[in-house]
Amino acid sequence: MKNYLKLIRVEQWVKNLFVFAPLFFSGKITNTHLFYESIFAFLVFSFTASSIYIINDYFDIESDKKHPEKKHRPLASGAVSKTSARILFVLLILLSVGSIFLGNYIFQANFWKFGVIIAFYFVMNLFYTFKLKQVAIVDICIIAIGFVLRVLAGGYVTGVIVTNWAILLTFVLALVLAIGKRRGELINAQISGKTRKALDGYNVQFADIALSISCTLAIICYLMFTLSPEVQARFHPRVFYTVIFVVFAFLRYLQQTLVYNKTESPTKIVYKDRYIQVTIVLWVIVFLLQIYFKK
Repeated sequence: MKNYLKLIRVEQWVKNLFVFAPLFFSGKITNTHLFYESIFAFLVFSFTASSIYIINDYFDIESDKKHPEKKHRPLASGAVSKTSARILFVLLILLSVGSIFLGNYIFQANFWKFGVIIAFYFVMNLFYTFKLKQVAIVDICIIAIGFVLRVLAGGYVTGVIVTNWAILLTFVLALVLAIGKRRGELINAQISGKTRKALDGYNVQFADIALSISCTLAIICYLMFTLSPEVQARFHPRVFYTVIFVVFAFLRYLQQTLVYNKTESPTKIVYKDRYIQVTIVLWVIVFLLQIYFKK
């Protein structure tokens, strides 16, 4: 069971928490019905994403065997057979499609739009797996678009409008994580002497510059988001000061990336880095206070 959970990468489901963002920022997180809809969307997105992970690992077995970390993945190591992986893939697809129809029956409103988002995410990642992940810059943009789709999915399923600043902020934030991951892969390639086609259009200098630009854009987007009229009206004007947590988090991420070279897998930072964990918790607490205790 452990190998199968590794195959569908349950630890990566943390990315799908972005579907809760629209509900959280709308101040309606205590609405039970909408909260259940977001949980449902989270699960469907997770099942779909896991099916893509299986496809990716299935067709990357040979290259993963040459990678110092990826060689331990269930398919590359032989812990899970190809046949079992194919069966699990089909089950996840059936579960995703069935869940969408079930959700449309239970929740009804706006769920067809959510289904379109899921379908687009799946098809886009198929193209990414088979071709586009080998095209520099396009690959990281597709990763970033995937996060935007998560936020849009959360908005459609709950009927919450996602602002332009929120979309742009999500895209740039995801771009930061994607570039950081590519940089980590470049560092690993320099150490092991082994690389892959996806890295041909990158080098460490380019990654450092792109990462700095993306972090700057992300901070600016967040700043503009907090200063936007709808956010100022919905929350207390002091929500502007939460930018302090955002700046600290990005500086810590840059330190981990540029100084310690520890960001080949961005999700590991969320699970292991205590500084970023504390910053995220404090940011959430402050936002909750602004939403529900703003007086």
